[in-house]
Amino acid sequence: MVTLGNLFIFLLLTTACAWLWHSHGIRERALAAVRQHCKKMDVELLDGNVAFRRLGLIRDARGQRRFARVYGFEFTVTGEQRHQGSIVMFGARPGPIEMDAHPFHARPDSGQVIQMDDWRRRGE
Repeated sequence: MVTLGNLFIFLLLTTACAWLWHSHGIRERALAAVRQHCKKMDVELLDGNVAFRRLGLIRDARGQRRFARVYGFEFTVTGEQRHQGSIVMFGARPGPIEMDAHPFHARPDSGQVIQMDDWRRRGE
């Protein structure tokens, strides 16, 4: 026989499972955004994952406080040192990605010299 108490417990467990499933999807989106950012920044994402750090109210780009999840990750430039980074997820949308200060390799010059006078004339 199903009682109201049993039904409440069942609904509570179902809600918890749905929230965990949804959180896992958000974590996967955060991981995809971090992978893309690391590739763009020419650094290597270590361990291939992001780790949940905290939930909280964080200001978005418009300055409004929004409920967000913060995930942390580690990356390397040289392969010797680990550096920390974090990504803020506003729901399923990625927010700012912050990375610790790290050394970077300057890209080789293309060898093209731009004359300032020519550059200024093109801007006019």
